[in-house]
Amino acid sequence: MNPKLVFWVPATLRLGLVLLGGAVFWWMSGPVTGLAFALLVTIGLLASQLMYLHKLGEWLDDPQSGKLPDGWGAWTEVFARLYRLRRDDERHQAELAEWLARFRQAMQLLPEGVAIMDDVLFLEWCNPAAERHLGLTLERDKGRRVTNLIRHPEFIDYIILGRYEQPLTLAIRGRKLVVQIIPFENRRQILVTHDATETERIEAMRRDFIANASHELRTPLTVIVGFLEIALADPGLDEKTRTAHLELMTEQAGRMQRLIEDMLTLSRLESDEYPLKRERIEMRALVEQIASDARALSNGRHEVEVAVDGPDVMGNADELRSAFGNLASNAVRYTPAGGHIKLSWTRGPNDLRFEVADDGIGIDEQHISRLTERFYRVDKSRSRETQGTGLGLAIVKHVLLRHGGKLAIRSVAGKGSVFTASLPNTTLPG
Repeated sequence: MNPKLVFWVPATLRLGLVLLGGAVFWWMSGPVTGLAFALLVTIGLLASQLMYLHKLGEWLDDPQSGKLPDGWGAWTEVFARLYRLRRDDERHQAELAEWLARFRQAMQLLPEGVAIMDDVLFLEWCNPAAERHLGLTLERDKGRRVTNLIRHPEFIDYIILGRYEQPLTLAIRGRKLVVQIIPFENRRQILVTHDATETERIEAMRRDFIANASHELRTPLTVIVGFLEIALADPGLDEKTRTAHLELMTEQAGRMQRLIEDMLTLSRLESDEYPLKRERIEMRALVEQIASDARALSNGRHEVEVAVDGPDVMGNADELRSAFGNLASNAVRYTPAGGHIKLSWTRGPNDLRFEVADDGIGIDEQHISRLTERFYRVDKSRSRETQGTGLGLAIVKHVLLRHGGKLAIRSVAGKGSVFTASLPNTTLPG
């Protein structure tokens, strides 16, 4: 029914009944009685309307105070419509609260920092990432000016200049942050922060890797080119000198070959194009082979002991042979003649362990955390003497990561080292 008719039809009927009643009393008792009856009924109707208006006014002053009042006549429809509006409003409020909760939960999980500010840069809200990046605490800093919380000259200049189309890179709290302000609405601004510390570290490692690789390749190449130039400049070199030059060139060419092979190995280990292919590995045979290679490299200068008390595993035999062989060869290279080296394969409390222990020169504690970095050398001169490429422990680390394992290093300078390559028990065949 048309909403206007809902109000006008009952009102017209009531008015008609009042006039009809007045006319009846007029006819039966005279005009005075008829007019008195009509007046009294009209006053009663007006009083009831005023009462309902009063109830409606009280409810509108405090809609949450209680349920809507009941009505009569046209007021029934009025209160019914108000009830439906209130119910729809409550549903919309609940949906809005749910969406707001979802939004805040999503913001809580974002790795990017998000802070909402008003038009004069007072903090209204921020997520945990923004708290970590900028050193904020929402409970403490809400309502405070952001420029008073982030006292960084470059950030202040960024705010003053207002060139928000370009992000700003800042060094804050020992981390590298990329920040940008995004205006929205008329009186709100969003401050977005991105932690670029890890990206910068990886980029620095890439630059160092290229520089170190170029240096490592240039050194033997310089030797080879130098001897070739001597040979071309002086064709009459005696046989002994020529042989010595060829031997040195062969040695340096072998060094370049080992370096390139290790670089290709690292590239393959890090590539998704080479998934891990598992096979059953007889660990006793593998450890004995690594020990045999270590004895050949030692040439009788060390005592190499073997202890195998662990099960076979599922893994890539070539990769594990390379990783474990690197640990064993390092022990031979950095243990003085007459030293003792022990290779062991055992079952730990929660893992399987290949351990290489030696009583060699050891490593200062300050170097241990960086040993698996590419081309990192504790003693560069000694590394050249031992013909190391500087990539061995990086290869070990990546092989173990592919197998779900890890490398642990314990060492005392002057007393020896223990390198433990652990693999999870899940590598056991089912």
